[in-house]
Amino acid sequence: MYEQIKDMTMAAQIETVTRKLIEINSINGTKGEVELANFIKETLLTFPYFQKNPSYVWEQLVPNDSIGRKNVFAFVKGFSSSEKTVVYHAHIDTVGVQDFGSLQPYAFDSDALEAYFKQYEYDQDVKQDAHSGDWLFGRGSVDMQSGIAVHLVNVLHFTQNIGQLPGNLLFMANPDEESQHKGVIASLTELKRLQVEKQLDYIVAINTDFITPLYDGDTKRYIYTGAAGKLLPSFYIYGRETHVGDTLSGIDPTYISSEINRRINNNIELAENIPGELILPPSCLYQKDEKDVYNVQTAKRSFLYFNYFIYESTAKEVMEKLKQVAVVACQEVEANLASNYQEFSKRTGLPPKRYSWSVEVTSLAEFIEELTQKGIDVDNVMKEVILENEGLEVRELSFKMVEALQQLDPDKKPRVIIFYAPPYLPHNYLNEHHERDWNLARIVKESMKFIAQETGEQFELKRFFPYLADGSFLSIHETDEEIASLIENFPEMSSIFPLPIREMRELNIPSVNMGVYGKDGHKWTERVYKPYSFDVLPRLIRETSIAMLGDIEGRTSETG
Repeated sequence: MYEQIKDMTMAAQIETVTRKLIEINSINGTKGEVELANFIKETLLTFPYFQKNPSYVWEQLVPNDSIGRKNVFAFVKGFSSSEKTVVYHAHIDTVGVQDFGSLQPYAFDSDALEAYFKQYEYDQDVKQDAHSGDWLFGRGSVDMQSGIAVHLVNVLHFTQNIGQLPGNLLFMANPDEESQHKGVIASLTELKRLQVEKQLDYIVAINTDFITPLYDGDTKRYIYTGAAGKLLPSFYIYGRETHVGDTLSGIDPTYISSEINRRINNNIELAENIPGELILPPSCLYQKDEKDVYNVQTAKRSFLYFNYFIYESTAKEVMEKLKQVAVVACQEVEANLASNYQEFSKRTGLPPKRYSWSVEVTSLAEFIEELTQKGIDVDNVMKEVILENEGLEVRELSFKMVEALQQLDPDKKPRVIIFYAPPYLPHNYLNEHHERDWNLARIVKESMKFIAQETGEQFELKRFFPYLADGSFLSIHETDEEIASLIENFPEMSSIFPLPIREMRELNIPSVNMGVYGKDGHKWTERVYKPYSFDVLPRLIRETSIAMLGDIEGRTSETG
């Protein structure tokens, strides 16, 4: 690859590498992720610096991964003896291509897609972009093969200009960002090993995950100094089944599920209120009952979970908030069921029977404590469920564990059990009340200002990258008590979603996202804007890296 791009301009280098990366089908969960990792490693090894220092490029297998996915690392030693290190990271997987429909065979063919969209009458914005020549199309074009290419070309630049680098660079490419984040989670132990063996001082991690307009006509380039976190609050709902001929005597868990969903789904009042930030409300990702065949019995169980972004809130705070929502929802259901039954008795003239429609709401931690006090070995029960359901989708496995605990209740009382299921992403943000974080923010602002003056781009600094990103796992802000609250409400977290919490806390690497710019990530019209992404952005990242490693006021050197 080096021989192909060595005489090109920076922008041409990045475009060439991006096209090569797009051509490799690296859909999440496929062998393509391995193929792309191999290509990245092979590309790095063509650089003259790594030809002389081949041990500075290596791979790390993701443990217990059925398809052999791996992280790829490259280390660049700066001209000084400084231990300061900037991490460049990006993910190598993409989402699927089903949305391309009949164009699936061309999903990784940028030129074919550009030609198609030049004739596309149903979206004039896409058509106009295709005619401009400024946009590169294809699955992964913006999310985020172009981001990998920016890092690779910047790594090449610094290996050829070591005199500009007053510290070290560590590049890493990670698989599985679009699903379970196994790549970056596995990398934490490697980052810790390098920190100890090389005495590295990680001062910042720069991610190039994509940025996009936030409203029609928006031309700002957003830089984010943190990453949002994510919880998956889940509701196991156990009702009281009945025959439809006696429907008013039962407690339908789908009714409870619907009421909880109505109160949580897209409820902006449940979102944090942080001025100036794009803060998203919870959204329902899953709602179903246990029935898979027709019969005239109402359901016994219903299942529900939500995507819940966290920015400054903790899992403990979210659990308390959602418990209260569920309590109010169940009270509403109870009142409605009782009222309907009273009206039914009145209309039929039949003497009413004594029914209770009360539904208990509990967190998993509270329910486990209740069972433990009864002498039940809860851990053993959940471990047996895991052994009996090897290979089961991890969220379904979580529901099965909670269900096994519910079955231990001899009274089989109607109940809502709230718990957390995978994945969990911590929030990672700069706290400008701390000197280190304030200084990093200052350097980012100064670098943005310098590049803005040089290029005419309009930048805006935000705290939280509004989408999920691997940078979340490089630090952890929660206290031990708050993390304990998460783990206690997460069935067998150490088995189904193990996180090296200690390493995350010790690494404590701030996450800054300086992303490639594009439109329609995760859509078949996905495209990256070349003038900014391939020319302005890499210079911004170089400027910021040099300033952070030099840690002095203002601009430090020419960045080329």
